[in-house]
Amino acid sequence: MASLHKQPGKPNWFCAFSTLDTEGNHRRHFKSTGTPDKKQAAQICRTWANASLHGEKLNADSARAIIAAGVADVLAASGDSLPSATVREWCKRWLELKAVEGEPRTHERYEVSIRRFLAFIGSKADRDLNALRTDDVIRFRDDTAKRLSVTSTNMDLKVLRSCLFAAAKQDLITRNVASRVATLKQRGEHKRRGFTLDEVRRILARCDEAGGEWRGLVLTAVYTGQRLGDVAGLTWQQVELAKREISFVTQKTGKRLCMTLAKPLADYFESLPATDDATAFVFPNAAAMAEKRTGTISTKFYDEILAPAGLVAARPRKDYNQTNPELVKGRDAKRVQSKLSFHSFRHTLTTWLKSAGGSNALAQMIIGHDSEVVSRGYTHLNAGDTADAISKLPDVTRR
Repeated sequence: MASLHKQPGKPNWFCAFSTLDTEGNHRRHFKSTGTPDKKQAAQICRTWANASLHGEKLNADSARAIIAAGVADVLAASGDSLPSATVREWCKRWLELKAVEGEPRTHERYEVSIRRFLAFIGSKADRDLNALRTDDVIRFRDDTAKRLSVTSTNMDLKVLRSCLFAAAKQDLITRNVASRVATLKQRGEHKRRGFTLDEVRRILARCDEAGGEWRGLVLTAVYTGQRLGDVAGLTWQQVELAKREISFVTQKTGKRLCMTLAKPLADYFESLPATDDATAFVFPNAAAMAEKRTGTISTKFYDEILAPAGLVAARPRKDYNQTNPELVKGRDAKRVQSKLSFHSFRHTLTTWLKSAGGSNALAQMIIGHDSEVVSRGYTHLNAGDTADAISKLPDVTRR
């Protein structure tokens, strides 16, 4: 039985309570509650007494629950309340905030990572955020790595870190357990590289065989170095053929970029049918796919262009070996990251710009990377600044 006491000359209340030792014997405790407020002291004393009832059965989760309840009671005695949320509630709220702040495709990626985590922790998703432990995140990371690539696994972990960091800022948790979990390292050399000039020409030859918008998408990526989503979403109002300029406001960083049109790319745009609608997409089919998911275009580029061109190995499908299902990897299986993809065009242009005498700052501004060399406040690049380097780029349309 717990009780409150006052000692002569001391302002704070003391709590007397008992605990059971390993042999079942009662041990009496007499501790200061640290407060002269009797209501608060009573709540603190009650929390200690509740914890003592668990004896050896007290574990980390039950201790957190008792502490949280005790703190809530103490705050309630002062007319305040303790902010709280379950894991599922906070993840939903965080995703709603991100939907307002970020791009739709980024929000979609966040949703995928959060959905995986909630499914993994199961019923624990409906418990208080403070019940999460570092071990929960480690097991989630390791389980994901068995099914997905290291890149996808690390992305899930980074999304979870960001989610819990926001919860800590809202005082919903006292520590971010995901921040203590390290990302995984790539095994072997899996870094993407750029295409060589000969490889780009092989890609264009395959694009001509495949037809459709592939040739234009590739030429735009080669001579602008922009991300797949920005290339697919290009509109005619961004292309100034008379001035020989092309401009972007990048989806990922929101930075403005205006650069000189390389002649092979300008020639391609001039070969397309004219339109009076400046807001029309240059590549309408790609734009429609990118609106849903840019990964679809990237996968098609791998399967329909890179693999037939002999630059990457074809990916096996689910019907790869019906006689031995164990050999079937399928589309949902874990993949080894390819060194070549549509993203490689960014590496290609970076290499070519530097070979043409362009500075690191120029290359980084076009590609959209920040560094110590480039001021973060310098968000607009004049087309004239790029003219010299762009004019020296190789013509991939000619041998």
